[in-house]
Amino acid sequence: MNIAVVGLGYVGLPLAVEFGKQRPVVGFDVNGARVDALRNGHDATLEVTDQELAEASKLTFSSSPSAIADCNLYIVTVPTPIDASKRPDLTPLISASKTIGAVLKRGDIVVYESTVYPGATEDDCVPVLEEVSGLAFNIDFFAGYSPERINPGDKNHRLTDIRKVTSGSTPEIADLIDALYASIVTAGTYKADSIRVAEAAKVIENTQRDLNIALVNELAIIFNRMNLDTEAILKTAGTKWNFLAFRPGLVGGHCIGVDPYYLTFKAETIGYHPEIILAGRRINDGMGAYVANQMVKAMIERRIHIKGSRILVLGITFKENCPDLRNTRVIDVVRELGDYGADVDVHDPWADPKEARDQYSLELLPNPEAGAYDGIVIAVAHREFEGLNAEQLHALGKGNFVLYDLKNVIDRDLSDLRL
Repeated sequence: MNIAVVGLGYVGLPLAVEFGKQRPVVGFDVNGARVDALRNGHDATLEVTDQELAEASKLTFSSSPSAIADCNLYIVTVPTPIDASKRPDLTPLISASKTIGAVLKRGDIVVYESTVYPGATEDDCVPVLEEVSGLAFNIDFFAGYSPERINPGDKNHRLTDIRKVTSGSTPEIADLIDALYASIVTAGTYKADSIRVAEAAKVIENTQRDLNIALVNELAIIFNRMNLDTEAILKTAGTKWNFLAFRPGLVGGHCIGVDPYYLTFKAETIGYHPEIILAGRRINDGMGAYVANQMVKAMIERRIHIKGSRILVLGITFKENCPDLRNTRVIDVVRELGDYGADVDVHDPWADPKEARDQYSLELLPNPEAGAYDGIVIAVAHREFEGLNAEQLHALGKGNFVLYDLKNVIDRDLSDLRL
């Protein structure tokens, strides 16, 4: 079985590497610069080490569609974002399907890993494969769905350590796909009843997390109005064995802040308006503005003039110790503070300056200016920011400044605001 992994991001590359240790794999990506970097033995996302890349001796990389023509199993791991109206954007998925359809042969299998709504594989992707290839589904070629469960930046829960859900378009293909993934995933596999079941299971995993975070975000807003410490309350409640340990914060990234919209979109196409899921989304999408408003109020109380003030935001990636900037909601804080007339500097030792510029028109500050800031927001819990002491913080701020510790990474006595 010759495998092509289409899309070499946070999901596709670790998969290609693991399979590439055992069997021939072509890693395909339309980004030529990404392919060149991987050929040179380095992964800019830091999900795979240089040594792990070298160990995948049967893995080759290409940005040419002809390179995957001899493969017989295609795994699609492209992004599935939302558009400006928060509707699913299947453009990368459809494009990948067209690329594969052009080289699809009788007996080939196409497995999708990208997060979608139930039915997308068979209703949206398979027709493209049929149209481009001229082949018939479940007669000439077959399909499967095995949702990704990658957690960017997490070195304790990696591809091989997370149980893999699998499915196929026929019972025989389902067995084959399950056995294939079982050969690399030491945590085991779970064969779903159907492709649609696997799609639905994936999309509700992150919807559930989104709703739980929305709950604690709303609690944080309530407790802040009561002048109560949310973290202290959650720690106290956490002494009960079945209390879920969620914390308030900005919900970004390519999964939790996106996946629920795929489910709500599908629900509305069948005539149901999902109220609870969308309520959770509204709360989480509004947290950036809430944080900025809290910061501005605190600065006004300190008699700091907002227009023309300087505020330092520490961290811009969507999560700690990870360079991933996709759908980061820290940008909401930055833009909202800018709308108030503040001059906002952003410093992040993990983020790529070019990506920040390309994605958000944001110029990252390599080194914050000493003694220059009227406000400081610790927005991401990078290890570089954990344990900052009073001397280090006061070296950055002016004599009178406000410190907002959004992630509770420093001593509580040092911060003026906590979420």
